[in-house]
Amino acid sequence: MYDCERIGRRNTVSKGNNIYVTRPFLPPLEELIPSLDRIWHSRDLTNGGVFHQKFEDALACYLGVPYVSLFANATLALVTALQCLRVSGEVITTPYSFVATAHSLLWNGIEPVFVDIDPKTLALDVSQVEAAIGPRTTAIMPVHVYGRPADVEGIKRVADKYGLKVIYDAAHAFGARYRDQSLTAYGDLSVLSFHATKVFNTFEGGAIVCGDAKTKRRVDFLKNFGFADEVSVVAAGINGKMNEFQAALGLVQLKHINECIAKRASIASRYDEVFSKTKGVAVLEMPEDYLPNFSYYPIFVGKKYPIGRDVLYARLQEAGIFGRRYFYPLISDFPMYRDRPSAAKELLPVAQRVANAVICLPIYPELTDEDQQRVIDVVLEGS
Repeated sequence: MYDCERIGRRNTVSKGNNIYVTRPFLPPLEELIPSLDRIWHSRDLTNGGVFHQKFEDALACYLGVPYVSLFANATLALVTALQCLRVSGEVITTPYSFVATAHSLLWNGIEPVFVDIDPKTLALDVSQVEAAIGPRTTAIMPVHVYGRPADVEGIKRVADKYGLKVIYDAAHAFGARYRDQSLTAYGDLSVLSFHATKVFNTFEGGAIVCGDAKTKRRVDFLKNFGFADEVSVVAAGINGKMNEFQAALGLVQLKHINECIAKRASIASRYDEVFSKTKGVAVLEMPEDYLPNFSYYPIFVGKKYPIGRDVLYARLQEAGIFGRRYFYPLISDFPMYRDRPSAAKELLPVAQRVANAVICLPIYPELTDEDQQRVIDVVLEGS
């Protein structure tokens, strides 16, 4: 039998004064209560209820895109996006991302082909994308890393030249804009994450951004077991639907998102002021025509910094500061990928170098000046 008392004690360990890489923003509870009360009394918990429909419409409006289809999480959305476009064979993607990017390919029986990243965008190096295209290549799956734009023009040029689909993993990109439109507007499909660690959260959740009604309709079939109506199944779909509780939270969260991004901007600005002058520490430059969402704040520890990246990482933890090495190891280094020819380390030198240098520092709307100074002090002590 389970020791319930022991499990209860384990689950109530205090986090004390620890600072984590992120802390999910939640609105005042009283703002959500009326929606919860309505759900409770209606008993409409899922299957495209009132809040689901309102949230889809509100998201499309906020992002400035034609159609949005909500999902229980972003991984299901990635898997479904590939199904929607009937992608098969090989897909060119990045080793510098969260594992869900490549896992979605394996779940569809698709072979991931890794290419190196651009040292400025940290997204796919377009010149290497074109070189990696083979007879079985059907699509490209880039990532807007840290919510920063991939080379969308270059990727489109290559995709159009070879007749390839483009599905963006835009998990980091909520609210980010490039050249006067949402980053999610690029590509054939774009996938967002509303996980608790993201700029915008619905506890868990995700979405596919679609450019036309026909594609939206197919996505909606696929995320609901393939049902077109009560007695018609038109595809081998999955259960990927977002429930009413998540959607209700999302509607409330939308009221606060601009303020949250503004607070993140202030924190990032303070980091920039310090670390842009710190020897041996590099920060990312801001691309032109880009409106960021400040989803992450990565620093890159170089050879001129007196201690190694992993030593600094350990010192931060000793001080109760839990940054993350996003993304280390590379996806291509994990057992299910590393034996593939495209995963060879010598083919991915930029991605290897970046992964061995990065630490993402804490950034979230409620990070206090005092706690941010704690983070800064530990980094400066090592310099």
